Amino acid sequence: MKRHQQMTGKIFSVAGLFMLLTYGNNLQAQADQPPYISPVPKYSFPNTLTEQVTELKNNPLMKRFAASRKKQASDPYRPFYHFVSPESTMNDPNGLSYWQGNWHLFYQAYPPEDKRQHWGHAISKDLVHWEDLPYAIYPSPERAVFSGSVYVEDGRAIAMYHGTEVGNMVATSSDPLLLNWEKVTGNAVIPLRSKTGFPLPYSVFDPSIWKSNGVYYSLSAGKAPKGPGGRQIPVGYLFRSKDLANWEYMHEFVENDRFTLIGDDYACPYFWPIGNRYIMPFFSHMSGGQYLLGDYDTLRNKFVVTHGGKFNFGPASPSGVHAPSAVSDGKGGVIIIFNMNPGKPTGEWNQIMTLPRRLTLAGSDEILQEPAGDIESLRYARQEVKPMTLPANKEVVLKNIKGNAMELNLEIDPGKTPVLELNVLRSENKEEYTRIVFMKDRGMGPGRNYRYGEIAPLRTEQPNQPQAPPASNPPVREDLIILETANSSQHPDVNPRAPETASFMMKEGETLKLRVFIDKSVVEVFVNGKQCVAARVYPSRKDAVGVSLLSHGQSSELKLFEAWQMKNIYE
Repeated sequence: MKRHQQMTGKIFSVAGLFMLLTYGNNLQAQADQPPYISPVPKYSFPNTLTEQVTELKNNPLMKRFAASRKKQASDPYRPFYHFVSPESTMNDPNGLSYWQGNWHLFYQAYPPEDKRQHWGHAISKDLVHWEDLPYAIYPSPERAVFSGSVYVEDGRAIAMYHGTEVGNMVATSSDPLLLNWEKVTGNAVIPLRSKTGFPLPYSVFDPSIWKSNGVYYSLSAGKAPKGPGGRQIPVGYLFRSKDLANWEYMHEFVENDRFTLIGDDYACPYFWPIGNRYIMPFFSHMSGGQYLLGDYDTLRNKFVVTHGGKFNFGPASPSGVHAPSAVSDGKGGVIIIFNMNPGKPTGEWNQIMTLPRRLTLAGSDEILQEPAGDIESLRYARQEVKPMTLPANKEVVLKNIKGNAMELNLEIDPGKTPVLELNVLRSENKEEYTRIVFMKDRGMGPGRNYRYGEIAPLRTEQPNQPQAPPASNPPVREDLIILETANSSQHPDVNPRAPETASFMMKEGETLKLRVFIDKSVVEVFVNGKQCVAARVYPSRKDAVGVSLLSHGQSSELKLFEAWQMKNIYE
């Protein structure tokens, strides 16, 4: 009898598991049909901060998130101080914004019981320490909640995003932690398909939103066969509205873009002032994260582009920077964050967020980049290397500097050295290492300066006066920063990427200054506040925690080297 009970218990257990799996699959199948109702638990919250904080302490989703973080904490590649979703995986960051004392980060989340995109949600006081909040925006009437932006105005936050199968959606929230969202009209405010049956003159995808002179404007991503030979080129479509519910199509927004490639698109566009100009960060599904810089012609409602640049230097996948989310910091700069793609299977999670960056404008066309937020609050166990001469062609291993969750801050006078090398995550015998390389004057030059049409003489000649020779302007070549991951791992399932190779300009006599952030499976390198390269890495060896320096060809001078271990923001 006892054995029969045991066997019956096992049968019931297997049957119960089968029923649960079947029930879960049925829920997912139902959710994937109109009206696309999500099976993920959804909660309404009170409208005061004190009540919200109290209810969050006992909220089932919050407890579920905490248990998931605890379960995954031992994963050797899960970052300590870069944001990672609490459960399942994630994709694009969305709607980075500042509301009532908190930075809000939304992101495409994939709940375990419904693998369609919902908007996940986290908040931070300092852009570094992130706290999870329940899912913010759920599907229906849209099939999935795709990318978009958040505009904050007096009394409310406005989210505008792409709802798959229906078009661009608008939702608003006004409570202290932006927990409760209401969709304007309950339907797409810019439909995906024409109601008349005739083709639309625009595409609807990944909208951003801003306000000017009492009118809301929205930029929607796209591309069209308007390039050479009818090939696809990026196009951004501008809409306007007075009430968020009724939108009028205006025209193509971006003018004079000669910086993107044929085949690029303007996915995940954001449009913000920077200094006395405007910047449009976006993502190309062909060639990765980029930006356009220019002027906002408010009379014609056109963005007149004068410059462009990149945030990643190669395809977004594997292991590269992906889509941006950006917001004005109110001080002339822009705060921007990206998700990063994986280069190795890591169980139920994969993507991570970069550190937030602050973009500022130098001159008229140069963008500066620095880590944003209180990253210094994570430092502990500081170590330093005293100033020294780095001998030519001899690798210097820094025996006391070790770790895989660190910040490095160093300054080197390269002198006449053409190449400087910093190796991190280096195993003792260099079976594995990630290589950071600086190359002086090895980038592109200015090209030939052709005259166009009739121009004034360069100097006025006086008769019978000796003439000075023309001023000598030797061509200036760009410097390069390179992040190379080919030797970062011996795992057979790692997909390394081609070297990230980015250009920047050092002035005569300027020293090389690097801030390097190492966090389990990601390396981010900021150089002279002017450029940043980043990539995912997956060292397989436990001793791959070392650091070394190498000056090629000629010696150079190490002026400063500081290293800190970094705290885990989830503990």
